[in-house]
Amino acid sequence: MNTKKRILQVENLAKTYGTGAGKTEALKSITFDVLEGEFLGIMGASGSGKTTLLNCIATMLKPTSGRIILRGKDISGFRGGKLADYRGKEIGYLFQEFELLDNLTARENIMLPLSLHGVTAKTAEPDIQSMAAMLDITNVLDKFPAQMSGGQKQRVAAARALISDPGIVLADEPTGALDSRNSKTLMDKLAEINRDQNKTIMMVTHDANAASYCSRIIFIQDGCLFHELRRNTASESTAAFYDRIVTVMAQLGGGSANVL
Repeated sequence: MNTKKRILQVENLAKTYGTGAGKTEALKSITFDVLEGEFLGIMGASGSGKTTLLNCIATMLKPTSGRIILRGKDISGFRGGKLADYRGKEIGYLFQEFELLDNLTARENIMLPLSLHGVTAKTAEPDIQSMAAMLDITNVLDKFPAQMSGGQKQRVAAARALISDPGIVLADEPTGALDSRNSKTLMDKLAEINRDQNKTIMMVTHDANAASYCSRIIFIQDGCLFHELRRNTASESTAAFYDRIVTVMAQLGGGSANVL
């Protein structure tokens, strides 16, 4: 019996762009829960709605209808200070293209979410050092983004997403700009953080290798939930889970009647 608490509830979420003949339904009444400590993957073809879903949860987009409830609070009603606190403390966002500020060092980039909420550099330094050690980026803390490799930039971005100890980390194609070696390094680190810190991670990805690190995957097709896979973490290897992911991805082109 699973006794983990629900940290996130998405209820009948819809997002529509345009009107009339130009109307596009990016999300169509999607409903699902995310459990505390879960590593959830979201997969689907380009244009399926997966990044729209992530950006609604991040409050970068406002859904047309439905509710998003994080830790029992409906975020759709957040305004002003409540919304700023939600964005700064309750979620961490890991972007595909790093989105580091070029004129700040790695340390200053990691520090940014804390400084926006009045935390001093002196107070934050022990946490920054701990995070840097965990992500193997201690040696780049005083470097600027132009002096770092792609893998180092993404791990700095991961540290920035995690530094405020958010309730949930949202990752949008975090391996999309990385080669295979750096992708594996990043995913190993995210899996370690998920396992050792019980950190909830919700990741959009096209990459079956990255998705094989997840504990559950939901597949989206044309704005609707298409299928779900759960990994038996006690007995199923990442390689075996990878094979199941690839099988479902192949079915995405054939319609819901072909789901295994």
